[in-house]
Amino acid sequence: MNEKTVIRRLPTGVAGLDAILGGGLPEYSFNIIIGPPGSGKTTLVNQIMFSLATREKPALFFTVLGEPPLKMLRYQQQFSFFNPDKVNDTIRFVSLSEDIASGDYDRVLARIAQEVQVSPPGLVFVDSFRSVMYEARQLPRDTINLQQFIQQLGIQLSCWQATSFLIGEYSSESEYHPVFTVADGLLSLHQSVYRNSMVRKIQVLKMRGQATSPGMHTLSITSAGIAVYPTALVLDTIGGASSVAGKPCRRVRLATGVARLDEMLGGGLPSGYSLLVAGPSGSGKTVLATAFLAEGVRRGEPGVIVAFEQTPNQSCMRTLYDMICNGQVGLINTRSLDLSIDEIVYRLTELIQRMNAARVVIDSLSGFELAVAPTFREDFRESLFRMFTVLSKLGVTVLMTSELEDRYNDLRFSPYGAAFLTDAIIVQRYIEVGSRLQRVMAVVKVRASAHNKEIRRYEITDEGIVIGDPVLDYEGILGGQPSLIRTEDTIKGGKQQCA
Repeated sequence: MNEKTVIRRLPTGVAGLDAILGGGLPEYSFNIIIGPPGSGKTTLVNQIMFSLATREKPALFFTVLGEPPLKMLRYQQQFSFFNPDKVNDTIRFVSLSEDIASGDYDRVLARIAQEVQVSPPGLVFVDSFRSVMYEARQLPRDTINLQQFIQQLGIQLSCWQATSFLIGEYSSESEYHPVFTVADGLLSLHQSVYRNSMVRKIQVLKMRGQATSPGMHTLSITSAGIAVYPTALVLDTIGGASSVAGKPCRRVRLATGVARLDEMLGGGLPSGYSLLVAGPSGSGKTVLATAFLAEGVRRGEPGVIVAFEQTPNQSCMRTLYDMICNGQVGLINTRSLDLSIDEIVYRLTELIQRMNAARVVIDSLSGFELAVAPTFREDFRESLFRMFTVLSKLGVTVLMTSELEDRYNDLRFSPYGAAFLTDAIIVQRYIEVGSRLQRVMAVVKVRASAHNKEIRRYEITDEGIVIGDPVLDYEGILGGQPSLIRTEDTIKGGKQQCA
């Protein structure tokens, strides 16, 4: 046998699901979908069915003892994937309730086979086979051989020239049910509630003949149906200068839109770099981020902002609001408490590719952590790492902000341990001079590049950030270092008295 059989993969019509399946569902495969009540099983199979059903490949949906077809359709038509024109045309519903209630499972199998023969379908669904097992427990032991029935049903579904699905309320510990060995594909849905957040996930436990994405992947149920957010894969390289054949690649320097800041960075921010701007409240992090996006728009480089704190129309940044309204900057704006980082990365990647964006702003990591569901916060640092790798692979230049506590006796860049992941860091601080607070900033690092190490004053004006001269020694000397991180010392007559 020299020629290899090619199995066609069917697109599911569920956002993100094909990616974790390895390219879609194998045609003529027998699939089992399990999960607890409310995890989205029925919605998932209906979304797949309405996407795939055609007159050439009609769908046959058997309901057992779960919801009657009319009740199920009443709720499924609330989703945008529902197409009423397909009902009773390319999609036919058959209730098996009376056949199951008879206790004659040979009759049930015969009824299913009869319906399939009447109008040979391209898709077959049985929802839910777990209900069959519950009903069987009420019948005399010698009435049926339940195990045999389930296995025969699985064999029938796998033998027909149809892509078939068996749906059941099983949890992950039930994965060793004998019928699972017959299945070509096995998908497990999970859900958990933590305080006020609901987290749903999906896992591909089995899919014959193709490589799937391992692990648990977040899903959400919206008015459009189910969307799956594949876990971001860690790539071979993260931020920093990439190389070809061991030789560093020279990067184009991007203007930040803030006069004198490009000079401090050593000629601008290298393209493809990630820049962390850390500072306390009111230090101008969002102002700097807006200038970065506005400069990109001016140079024909579209941008994207992920806002977790202020909405653009609530903030004083009218420039940012106008750029978003004009379609020059894409916006992901959310304060939901059920987010996962994978969902944000998926939506961000989609928006970057749609807009062909070159610049990305994440404002801020502090708001990001609060928006992420509590069950994901344990892995927040690891998830940030995955996000950085994905953005690095896309080649965009990223500016993110990080809120620091108003403490001036230590020097920290981020409470999330994200500083080492970034290619460049700018720190904003307050210093006390003459009983007044003044803003100062410094470039802490620019990877693989020389940069200015001066601590410079800056002001926030109607025109944005204006960077001034370096802080002089006599304005705040403490132990030979400028008083960037100390405020408890008193200043008299313009000179600082050391304790």
